[in-house]
Amino acid sequence: MTTKLQGALKNGHEMAPLNTRARGDGTHGVTIVLSAPPRSSIGSADAMGNDDPDRAAWSGKMQFFLSIIGYSVGLGNIWRFPYLCQQNGGGAFLIPFAVMLILEGIPLFLIELGIGQKMRLGSLGVWNTIHPWLGGIGISSCIVTLFVSLYYNVIITWCFYYLFNSFRYPLPWSSCPQINGTDLDECARSSETAYFWYRTTLDASPSIEDSGGLKWWIVLCLLLAWVIVFFIVMKGIQSSGKVVYFTSLFPYLVLTIFFIRGITLPGASAGLIHMYTPKVEKLTEPTVWLDAATQVFYSFGLAFGSLIAFGSYNTPKNNCVRDVILVSICNAITAIYASVVIFSILGFKATANVERCIEVNMKILHDHKLLPDRHVERSVYDKVMTTISANMSKEWELEECSLANQLDNAAEGTGLAFIVFTQAIVELPGAPFWSVIFFMMLLSLGLGSQIGMLEGMFCTIFDIDIFKRVRKQYVTGIVCIACFFIGLLFSTGAGEYWLKLFDSFAGTIGLVVIALMEMIAVIYIYGHEKFSEDIYQMTGYRPGLYWQATWRYIGPAIMICILSSSVLFMIMDNPTYKAWSAELILKVDLDIHQGSIRRNETTASTKEMIDEDDNDYDDYSGPAMGGRVNDTDTDDDDDDQPPTMKHFMQNHLNVPKNTFRMKIVDY
Repeated sequence: MTTKLQGALKNGHEMAPLNTRARGDGTHGVTIVLSAPPRSSIGSADAMGNDDPDRAAWSGKMQFFLSIIGYSVGLGNIWRFPYLCQQNGGGAFLIPFAVMLILEGIPLFLIELGIGQKMRLGSLGVWNTIHPWLGGIGISSCIVTLFVSLYYNVIITWCFYYLFNSFRYPLPWSSCPQINGTDLDECARSSETAYFWYRTTLDASPSIEDSGGLKWWIVLCLLLAWVIVFFIVMKGIQSSGKVVYFTSLFPYLVLTIFFIRGITLPGASAGLIHMYTPKVEKLTEPTVWLDAATQVFYSFGLAFGSLIAFGSYNTPKNNCVRDVILVSICNAITAIYASVVIFSILGFKATANVERCIEVNMKILHDHKLLPDRHVERSVYDKVMTTISANMSKEWELEECSLANQLDNAAEGTGLAFIVFTQAIVELPGAPFWSVIFFMMLLSLGLGSQIGMLEGMFCTIFDIDIFKRVRKQYVTGIVCIACFFIGLLFSTGAGEYWLKLFDSFAGTIGLVVIALMEMIAVIYIYGHEKFSEDIYQMTGYRPGLYWQATWRYIGPAIMICILSSSVLFMIMDNPTYKAWSAELILKVDLDIHQGSIRRNETTASTKEMIDEDDNDYDDYSGPAMGGRVNDTDTDDDDDDQPPTMKHFMQNHLNVPKNTFRMKIVDY
């Protein structure tokens, strides 16, 4: 069977056959020929510059700008950039971030937006037009987008579940469930927010091999998420373009509300100082620059094909250079603004935790007759603490109440959204209100990015002539239904583990490879001179030395460094995921390939540490999200000592690979 498009003999290019087996007569089973615009200058188009008069177009400049902002500004700006700042030199991290933004992000951003606007085709059509052998770039970006959309909607599902529970008072994660007046042991040994996340929300199974069955409440929320997404994207930008006014603007409203509330809270200044105090010595570490380059790459949503789709709906005379610069500045400012909001709230949370820690220590010191009262002045407490030896501190299980240590336990990914920030919200007066607007903000950010990704994927699909004959609603509905049923994998007790697995491999290295191929295709195959001429004809601006240097040399070099380092880290470090054991009330790292296991010991006195430990590994906005653990060997003599906070953080049980065993410790 051979399917051909109208006008293919004049301006089409044949893609590589979808099936790779020849029939025996030298022909292939399926051949798709795409209709493409002439490879001449833009002047060959009609009076409006539109090669396809039936192609959808933005209703206005504001709709385009908000759509691209809603797509580019996503969850990564909220729950990954603050963490990277805190971990990589505080305010000093803004230097490598700005450098990578200028040398990597903006140049590739213009390539995708400009080539889409020039050819007015989706990703598949653009690369097939440049050269018949490059159609695989469009197919690859479409497949990666599908994989990422599958699990990205699950994060939206979790936000829906938390949003619904935010209308309850008190918030269900503000206290532990009780049996006969006693807190449930699993909750008491972790924390209220960690228990609600792992047990109530996910009902997490102990390993990825144990699915734990479907969780009906997650299935219903997943169905709701896909139904909403379907109605938003079913007519393309005619329907999604109206929703972006909410999904793009509402997060800024919520951030501003949280900013005003956050900076008035006690401890907010401590959080901001801790985050933005420059640590210039960090700039000498290569990993800091690698983190900056990676964050820039993923925060823009490059290589998904969505930016090409957005550009294709523009008129050919749109000033895409100005759009790229404005969106880039807005993206960077949003990330910094969100960091201020997040760490002002986390500073408040850390201050509250330190006060509770001191109260616990005061009670212990009072019980040992070292304090006259359980509530004395801070100076009296500090003076007594200087007289306590290390052995006494271990024996009495006194905790180190350090604000710096609390702030050092920065969070990213779901650890920030569903565990740490929810604990901070509980501390706020009128907690349900803050919870509702926080998760509505996450929903807006998530939906904005999800709409953008699916728009890029459907734009590619509808640029194939055979799908143009089918109504968009039908194709969109079939895809959403299929995605929902595949997404049931993430609705089981092992769903979070599968999500981490997808996130670690589906949209990381593949996106970097696609982006590198895009830059090579436009600059070295299509030709940087021809592309510069296209930009000039569309905008009246001729790209100069900066654009030529970043397109031809600096940008590809940076992406090659990201790609090679990512592959190297993947080879050196075995992929892991965090699992939750209900029976042992602990967290384990399971090696995906060898099945090795390491466990952290906990006691009731280390209640807050499980969710803090989780913060270092949960992340859904960058490469290799599985996380890594620094193994620390401990002496056997330590087993005789009472498990303390230090033990919890350091005492790991190392098991040889290809084995699966666990040491059980009686409490």
